[in-house]
Amino acid sequence: MIVQILSPGRISYGDGLALQQRVVAARKAGQIGDTLLLLEHPAVLTLGRNAKREHVLASDELLRAKGVELHEVKRGGDVTYHGPGQWVGYPIVDLRGDLPGKRGAYLGPVDFVRMLEEVLIRTCGEFRVLTERIPGRTGVWTSAHGSASAKKIAAIGVHVSQAVTSHGFALNVTTDLRDFDWIVPCGLRDAAVTSLEVESPQTPAPTMRAALHALIRNFGRIFARQMLWCGSEKELLSSVAPNVL
Repeated sequence: MIVQILSPGRISYGDGLALQQRVVAARKAGQIGDTLLLLEHPAVLTLGRNAKREHVLASDELLRAKGVELHEVKRGGDVTYHGPGQWVGYPIVDLRGDLPGKRGAYLGPVDFVRMLEEVLIRTCGEFRVLTERIPGRTGVWTSAHGSASAKKIAAIGVHVSQAVTSHGFALNVTTDLRDFDWIVPCGLRDAAVTSLEVESPQTPAPTMRAALHALIRNFGRIFARQMLWCGSEKELLSSVAPNVL
């Protein structure tokens, strides 16, 4: 079974959302197989279905001055930030497929989220960053030690329609963490954020390229899939993948 990978680089959130919608439509129509989009966005704020507008701390004037867009989206969760130095992953997966841990006709959305968390935990581990889940708080957090509090290093928010997933996760790699001051990340006022660059003891520090390959490698392991690169959206949409039912 195969997951196709498309990584178009840094594109606007609007263009990324449109790309995601085209890929989701093709997956629902059975024209392609499961697909993982991995990309960067310029600085942008997104509000999920449970978002509160007061969790955007920056004024509209400041956001306009910095060219930061604000989008309301269908994923779960509250407000989050995307920007340079952060890998955003959009897994377009049919939960009715042959997936590890599936106990019925389809894999449950919560189980899917737990698998994404495991992908991120293992990816961070490759850079010697210990992370964990925190009950009641979706995402991946640095492991608390001593008097230090856990910090969020990856956010997750998914949407499921007709058993096909969209949206996904964001992993801070070399992100400018000062940009998170514009929001209450995920609506959690007591939670700080961090990145692989800050947390990893490795020299040289983790790069976006290294993190990209670690994400792909661990996605394949957790979802028991072969990962196959696509060079372009045209290539992705013009060829029927072997795992389409």
